[in-house]
Amino acid sequence: MARTYVIGAGLAGLSAALALSRGGRAVSLIEATKRAGGRCRSFHDPALDCVIDNGNHLVMSGNKAAMRFLDEVGTRHRMVGPKGAAFPFVDVASGERWTVRPNWGPIPFWVFAPWRRVPRSSFLSFLPALKLLTAGARQTVADVMPAKGALYRGLWEPLVVAAINAKPDQAAAVLMRPVLLETFARGSAACRPLIAKVSLAESFIDPAVDILESRGVDIRFGERVQALATDNGAVSGFTIGDEPVVLEDGDTVILAVPPWDAAALLPDLEVPAAGEPIVNVHFRLPRPPRGDGSVTLMGVVGGFAHWIFVRGDIVSITISAARDEAQLDADEIAARCWTDVQVALGIDGPVPPFRVVKERRATFAQDPATVARRPEPATSLSNLFLAGDWTNTGLPATIEGAIRSGTKAAGLASKPQKGR
Repeated sequence: MARTYVIGAGLAGLSAALALSRGGRAVSLIEATKRAGGRCRSFHDPALDCVIDNGNHLVMSGNKAAMRFLDEVGTRHRMVGPKGAAFPFVDVASGERWTVRPNWGPIPFWVFAPWRRVPRSSFLSFLPALKLLTAGARQTVADVMPAKGALYRGLWEPLVVAAINAKPDQAAAVLMRPVLLETFARGSAACRPLIAKVSLAESFIDPAVDILESRGVDIRFGERVQALATDNGAVSGFTIGDEPVVLEDGDTVILAVPPWDAAALLPDLEVPAAGEPIVNVHFRLPRPPRGDGSVTLMGVVGGFAHWIFVRGDIVSITISAARDEAQLDADEIAARCWTDVQVALGIDGPVPPFRVVKERRATFAQDPATVARRPEPATSLSNLFLAGDWTNTGLPATIEGAIRSGTKAAGLASKPQKGR
């Protein structure tokens, strides 16, 4: 029976393995580290004595691939958020607060309602955003949208930085098109912000591994693929340590590893360069700040932090496009974030126990020139396919993009292969 070897057990690799095993194909999932998840992982932090995510990840209810993934592993209920689309913001410099509330349905009546939009904005100020839908491949967000006005500062800039992990003058405008069309343009039902109730591992990773094991997938952790052997325009085998693996006719390989690892295995492969870091800070509070243990998401304007995630007594901060911030020491990062948290959540007191996580290669560089170099899932080797949020998904480097890439690679890899 033909087998597909999926190398890498991040979300792209897991989604590929799920799609293949669902179709009855024999699958081997090989991961270099001791656990699945890649950059979407969780771990027990001894300083906080609780499980935290390596980084904060937001899923939108309109992310169809992510929703299908959650449904397949039976954990959609473990993603929580407001009943309707609501994006609360706070300006920590002035103390002003507002909530962006898209209405139900695709016709954006909400832009005409002052209480649903950014203060001091008008419905006319939304018109420049329409240019994002027709932006050219070489344009940045700043090229098509004026970097001024209340709406830009209070919604578009924080949304762009969060979605693309790049500042507007660097972010490829074409990456915002699917973000808008698949979420905000479809109304409240498609743009509810969702975060993991407990952890990313509980919502996405561990259940996927359990499903794969139940389907008989051969899962190998702590084993790194060292080299690929090729013959007659196809992969003929690879090595894990000193162990050779020989492919049979009809076997395929999905390389679902970070771009730098893919380039090491395929020297002729052009991969996008690493982009901006993301800095995450996790605080453990004595008690939930809202008193009810509810989960909260809040955007920060005019401060050091960008987004605040509240999950019970854990308050997590995300700073995207954080090249400068990543150079600071952990104590300074935590202190500056805590100042923003105090204003945003209306609490006081000294800096609580914290953990700073610096993801120095959080995403590929999502500027126009680099986006144009994203590789397709099919390669010059007839039985080798690529998966990962850095491949040409048409989306920013997100959970949605990673899952879609794995599903697409699986579809290609499961097609009948010609003999090598």
